[in-house]
Amino acid sequence: MTSPRVAPVSPPYPAELQAVFDRIMPPGVPPLRLFTTLARVPRIYDRFRAASLLDRGPLSLRHREIVIDRTCARCGCAYEWGVHVAFFAQRVGLTPDQQRATVHGDAEDSAWSGEEKVLIRMVDELHDSATLSDEVWEALAATFSIEQVFEMIALVGFYQTVSFFANSLGLASEPYAVPWPPARSGSNS
Repeated sequence: MTSPRVAPVSPPYPAELQAVFDRIMPPGVPPLRLFTTLARVPRIYDRFRAASLLDRGPLSLRHREIVIDRTCARCGCAYEWGVHVAFFAQRVGLTPDQQRATVHGDAEDSAWSGEEKVLIRMVDELHDSATLSDEVWEALAATFSIEQVFEMIALVGFYQTVSFFANSLGLASEPYAVPWPPARSGSNS
């Protein structure tokens, strides 16, 4: 796909919409193409924002970003993956190897700590089967609170939806987005 399938809403934005963008975007950063495109259909954009998990939840920011990045990677969503890595990778200490591992690695990748491997396994199982095995559930329950587990499941579902929109709409990368990482030399992924 060479161009987006739906044109975004163009500035100047109506005051109510501008206020929404001002609340969710860092100062001086224009609204994401995802947001301006979804705003073409206010009912969908309002529901999308209502389901958002952009607030501070019970997970550490690092765990949250690993779950989001892996979900976007499994969905093949370079758009959202690149935005999240650009905004959060440095803040949460994701190394270049860990960033690559969200796209090309698996739960056994040496880039991850023990609890991070559980996060990758959780995302992969939800992505592949829409459920969690007893083994993964028990590993999650041994490490995280029920509030954190629910948050992670919700994040996977929400960012699959984000990925479905970004991929289906053919959104071009944001200018500051981190590009999809290449596979390691000699890797099959």
